[in-house]
Amino acid sequence: MPLLYTLGQYTVGTAMRVGWRPNVEGLENIPTTGGAIFAGNHLSVADELFLGAVVPRHLAFWAKAEYFTGTGLRGWVTRSVIGGLGAIRVERAGGRAALSAFDGAIPVLRAGDLVAIYPEGTRSPDGRLYRGRTGVARLALAAEVPVIPVGMIGTERVQPIGARVPRLGTGKVTVRFGKPLDFVGRPTDRTSLRQITDEIMSEIQRLTGQEYVPRYAPARNTAENGS
Repeated sequence: MPLLYTLGQYTVGTAMRVGWRPNVEGLENIPTTGGAIFAGNHLSVADELFLGAVVPRHLAFWAKAEYFTGTGLRGWVTRSVIGGLGAIRVERAGGRAALSAFDGAIPVLRAGDLVAIYPEGTRSPDGRLYRGRTGVARLALAAEVPVIPVGMIGTERVQPIGARVPRLGTGKVTVRFGKPLDFVGRPTDRTSLRQITDEIMSEIQRLTGQEYVPRYAPARNTAENGS
């Protein structure tokens, strides 16, 4: 586990666990060794903070490319922090550039690390669960690792869209981990990728109880995790 990530677990992670006392269910479903993809619903920026606080292993998140290329003292600090956390670079341009994020995640997963991804592609604007994008299926098949469905409940109250920092006294947060889903050996054609993605989203919905919307969430201007 990267040193800076370890320090973050002892500082930020401890603050999240003590300050909000999240209810965590299904920790036994997290593999103790080997790579896996954590695929969850996305209600808030705080989703990543809570996920990193309760998962006992290193979890690689995605970070926009600008964080890796900043100049000057501020750019150096940002690069050092992002690199120290073991983040995966993602391009905002889309197309082949965006797919490079998946190329970067495959060796991380094959090396036995964990990667978090939000199949909706952006935060839900209204608390509902939107159709998943097939990047999570492509990544699982390419890296040959299981997918752990994750259900976040209550994080949209802790840090609503637009809020800069999490807020105390905003209600209970629950983090649920479902049983690992193994798709190794499934076809990689478009139809199969859609079926796999829909299976993952169905499990996420089962964990959260959210209303499902069979269309993609409206795009935001900020870069979200590659999906």
